[in-house]
Amino acid sequence: IKLKHTDSITTKSEGVYITDVSDIVDEVMPSIVAITSKTIISSGNFGPFGGGNYTTEGAGSGVIIAEDDDEIYILTNYHVVENTTELSVKFIDDESYDAKIKGVSERKDIAVVSLDRSKIKTTTLNSIKIATIGNSDELKVGNGIIAIGNALGYGQSVTTGVVSALNREVSTDDYVQEMIQIDAAINGGNSGGALLNSKGEVVGINTLKYSSNSSSSQASVEGMGF
Repeated sequence: IKLKHTDSITTKSEGVYITDVSDIVDEVMPSIVAITSKTIISSGNFGPFGGGNYTTEGAGSGVIIAEDDDEIYILTNYHVVENTTELSVKFIDDESYDAKIKGVSERKDIAVVSLDRSKIKTTTLNSIKIATIGNSDELKVGNGIIAIGNALGYGQSVTTGVVSALNREVSTDDYVQEMIQIDAAINGGNSGGALLNSKGEVVGINTLKYSSNSSSSQASVEGMGF
């Protein structure tokens, strides 16, 4: 049979179900970016030699959501860009460009960063695309999902799973948010990356996960991402 790019194939081999989402990933990957941030940290003024500042580097992900004649706009998490002094975005062609923060919502942990279109190579512009936005209100528990992002800063990686729960209340610092719970693996660097439905539409932003802690009652936490 001939399939459209938004279709996926599920086959059974030796009792194991295998879902092929490669066509969806090929279609969506040009919309996903890696974000590198630099932040200046103060080491304080303790000791006989005083203190000082040092720079730390962080990794995150983003989704291309819009463009105009002057700029390209990328959606990510606020915590990916919070307090940063420098931002760079790497596109699918491995070219990196300076970016700036356009707007944020700390309450929703959302940020938009932009890039000067005139400073981006034509070859890069030809290789990227705007993501298709879906409707997260149409998700159902058990729906298949795909997560794409810059896991651990190694580059784009793909994981799959299902919607585990909807409208989960999750506490983040001073805020409580209702979030989509998924069982697809997400790790540091995935923040700001795309959560996709089976049509390849963006229905969420991968933001956080519960992790194991040997000193807590949640030592066996697995597969709880939001």
